[in-house]
Amino acid sequence: MKKIELLAPAGDMESLIAAVRFGTDAVYVGGKEFSMRVSPQNFDLGELCKAVEFAHSKNVKVYLTCNTLPRNNEIERMPAFLKGAAECGVDAFIVSDLGVLGLVKEWAPQVDVHVSTQMGVVNYESARRLYDMGAKRVVLAREMSIDEIAEIRYKTPKELELEAFVHGAMCVSFSGRCLISNYMTGRDANRGDCAQPCRWKYALVEEKRPGQYFPVVEDEEGTFFFNSKDLCMIEHLDDLYRAGITSFKIEGRAKSSYYVSVVTNAYRHAVDKLLEDPENFSLDDWIVREVYKVSHREYCTGFYYGYPTQVYDTGGFVSDSLVVAIVEGYENGELVLSQRNRFFDGDIAEVLEPGKKPYPIKLHNLRDEEGNKVAVANRAAAKIIMPYPNPIVPGAIMRMDKKDIK
Repeated sequence: MKKIELLAPAGDMESLIAAVRFGTDAVYVGGKEFSMRVSPQNFDLGELCKAVEFAHSKNVKVYLTCNTLPRNNEIERMPAFLKGAAECGVDAFIVSDLGVLGLVKEWAPQVDVHVSTQMGVVNYESARRLYDMGAKRVVLAREMSIDEIAEIRYKTPKELELEAFVHGAMCVSFSGRCLISNYMTGRDANRGDCAQPCRWKYALVEEKRPGQYFPVVEDEEGTFFFNSKDLCMIEHLDDLYRAGITSFKIEGRAKSSYYVSVVTNAYRHAVDKLLEDPENFSLDDWIVREVYKVSHREYCTGFYYGYPTQVYDTGGFVSDSLVVAIVEGYENGELVLSQRNRFFDGDIAEVLEPGKKPYPIKLHNLRDEEGNKVAVANRAAAKIIMPYPNPIVPGAIMRMDKKDIK
């Protein structure tokens, strides 16, 4: 039976802790430079070292993204960046540039190299060549079918690991190489600064009919141009497993720690179910429902089963749930909660606790830190205390269906 890795995103330390808490095998993170997600929450060198130390203490690997395409005036900074990250103990660099791959082998030869999906690997010859150049893993292009993946697995060395995305946002451009953001806003998508103009609403205007806008939509005759649905393969992991994928990757370094918690937890249960019996893989309904409790676009299965039908006519997100509190501790028969969104004394919430099926809890007899009764918790990050007969681990999430929030 093949070992299957669950790989979760971590845009900051809060998300990294959430991913570890909810059962990931590895996380991928970005530094302050050379990352395809420009964000102030990315890890500086000191933060990266702390993140690696924490993850390794929980037997979780850390992969560092170096997957931009550095220009001439940036490449000279790469050796110092690689050496610093290597000294922190990162387990692999994720690269999309052949020059960077060579620099990793020169300046940090003890660290594994993973080839990013942005390299656009869609055939076994490319995968083999990259393996010969020192890559331990190839993250396959997203535009591949299950059958194509299986052929790559069959025609490449068994030591070469194959990784594929199983969940999250998809880019309309091949392997994420897009110029729309550059053209529309001046923000370079290939340097981690995409403004996501593909999510905007567009219309056609005929030259002699100014002011008359014709929406660009998808029907049986064709498709509109830009906006992609989100990928969700949670019910099809067995097909990817049989095709030879050894690492299931969740997209979302720009997403919240709640997203990371919920999706990692769902896929952790799904992978465990898969490994119990790969030939008779099926999921309990509650596991599948979990991925609908985070903010998401309409789901699809991408290119894995042929024509993707991945575009649709709205750029908005949907979500069934809202986080109302995070468990901070339990002492003397009482829970200490940190409020996130408004809830009332008497409301019924759902607890998401690592390793468990979500379960309901009544929020009652609420008090603040001074012991005063609380009828409505409506101050962000306020401490709320309530009696409860059983401990709940710190970091557990309390949420409510949006339809039930008053």
